Amino acid sequence: MRRADRLFQIIQVLRRATKPVTADAMAAELETSKRSIYRDVATLMGQRVPIRGEAGIGYVLDGGFDMPPLMLTSDEVEAAVLGAQWVAGRGDPALARAARDLIAKIAATVPEKLRPVLLEPAVASPPTWKREVETLDMGKVRAWIHAGRKLRLQYADEQGRETVRVIWPCLVGYRDTTRLLVGWCETRDDFRTFRTDRVVEAEFLDDRYPHRPAVLRGRWYAKMEAERREWEATQATGAAQ
Repeated sequence: MRRADRLFQIIQVLRRATKPVTADAMAAELETSKRSIYRDVATLMGQRVPIRGEAGIGYVLDGGFDMPPLMLTSDEVEAAVLGAQWVAGRGDPALARAARDLIAKIAATVPEKLRPVLLEPAVASPPTWKREVETLDMGKVRAWIHAGRKLRLQYADEQGRETVRVIWPCLVGYRDTTRLLVGWCETRDDFRTFRTDRVVEAEFLDDRYPHRPAVLRGRWYAKMEAERREWEATQATGAAQ
């Protein structure tokens, strides 16, 4: 859990409590150390969150404290709804569920005057048709990307020819009916893109690759930008001739 998320969760734990909550209890619920809880509580107090208490006794949150409201414009609400609708219709099961939860959370936090924009939006994402079937666990793939771990793929090309590749996954791209997995291919010694519906079998390896995922993504974006510029230069040369 990120520290920012943990700070928010500490406030939530204290808000729902009816008696002082010890650091031990919060550490157990948030799956962190007691030392981290003490440090986080001190940080919140320093940010003027009205927490009272001390180590060994417990902490309480003074009544009347609330998180600041989510300040969104009507355009931002519709943008969030449109994006969430798209993900709900095209994302993997975990992301689709998260997208629906996001809409519910926004509905619970926006001012009353913006709720019609959320509940009766003027924008919509069209339904998907002929979505390709895939067996790859995309939730686990995303977890492996975050962890910087390798995948071994048994992959079939458009002619059905199968190869086995060990890749360093760094990005999942979404099209309307298909998903793409971007990674460094050890066989080709270069970046390659794999359609997830063509993955016959995947093995999730424990081995970490030697770069942070963000670094690998940066290198891929740079490669794509270089190829785009080369293509534009070629087009301009052809037009001039």
